[in-house]
Amino acid sequence: MLAILFGTVVLHLTDLIILFISTCANAWRTHGDTSYDLWYDCTHTNGDYRCHGTGDDDWLQAVQALMVLATIFCLISLIIFLCQLFTLVKGGRFFFTAVFQVLASLFVMSGAIIYTVMSPGWKNDSNTYGYAFVLAWLAFPLTLISGFIYIILRKKE
Repeated sequence: MLAILFGTVVLHLTDLIILFISTCANAWRTHGDTSYDLWYDCTHTNGDYRCHGTGDDDWLQAVQALMVLATIFCLISLIIFLCQLFTLVKGGRFFFTAVFQVLASLFVMSGAIIYTVMSPGWKNDSNTYGYAFVLAWLAFPLTLISGFIYIILRKKE
């Protein structure tokens, strides 16, 4: 039982780290020396970074909000899990933790879908998705699996 709890906490912490990196990193989309982010568009020329804020597009603000919500809900879920670990009765399930974790996975999925559909500037083939975008998509199934594990998991003494 201790190994299962340890594995669940490690998976949850991995989810949280991946969500945090994908939300903060400046590599959702790249084009040569230019990288596009949820927050800034940066160009690297002659060892110098030039960054300017992204536009006020509604879809980009929705992605920003969804990614921040996903990270916050994943963190809240971890805190609730640790609290329930010590207060839940024997045989109880971690449903409250699971709800927050599944909501976090739905938020990150929604944000990644919106970014995929609405992302501008895909006129040429040199634009590619960056590692932060890939991490966001990786966070979705990991967070969803973690939420399902919390639904199945029972507290034992």
